[in-house]
Amino acid sequence: MGEVSSFVLPPTPLVIDGITFPAFVTPPDSSKPFFLGGAGVRGLDIGGQFIKFTVIAVYLEESALQILAQKWSSNTADELTGSLEFYRDIINGPFKKFYQIAFLRHLTGEQYTDKVIENSVNHWKVVGISVEKEAEAVDKFKDVFKPETFPPGTSIFFTQCPSGSISIAFSKDDSVPETNNAVIENTALSYTVLETIIGQIPVSPAAKRSLAVRFSEHFKLLSTTISQAKEQMEVPRVSPNHLKLLLN
Repeated sequence: MGEVSSFVLPPTPLVIDGITFPAFVTPPDSSKPFFLGGAGVRGLDIGGQFIKFTVIAVYLEESALQILAQKWSSNTADELTGSLEFYRDIINGPFKKFYQIAFLRHLTGEQYTDKVIENSVNHWKVVGISVEKEAEAVDKFKDVFKPETFPPGTSIFFTQCPSGSISIAFSKDDSVPETNNAVIENTALSYTVLETIIGQIPVSPAAKRSLAVRFSEHFKLLSTTISQAKEQMEVPRVSPNHLKLLLN
């Protein structure tokens, strides 16, 4: 028998700035499809104009839906958006995360990593993680990206494992590669890259909001289905007087 799906209705794909993010994708070096949690642009206000640089999509293992629903199923999209704890449960949850960085503007590998590391270091300082202790992982991260360049249409893929590793893959388009280019074993870096995207100071508020909206929709459907199932299982109560009438 096949596995029972957690989805009442299958997730839907998203199209953002001409880039299609499928409802399901299979990460490199994996045979298990992940579902699309949410996606949104990353940009900066430059000279009074919002300039888009990338679009970020976050995928998760299917088990994430049931795990998160246990705590958050009664919350609306606005309530989830306003809860840092909800996003920390995504980031720190015991399931794999897979996210795609699709480029809209040209960046070098060094330009990309400089900003990622800057944001990561700022977060580590806030939460009390020793920057010096993570220096080796930071250097490895920079080395992986140093020879790379990312013109529009190219993508970076990250796989975050609960064990504390982060896998990195590069693609010349938006297709998912079959294998990873590198794996870095470092818990702080593994969790912090996604933290900088959807955490307390997110580089993509749009992706963060998208996760809240789409998860709230899944939760609502799941709660409705469970309620209906419980109602169908309940045995109707018959009063003594009604029972007498039925027996006469």
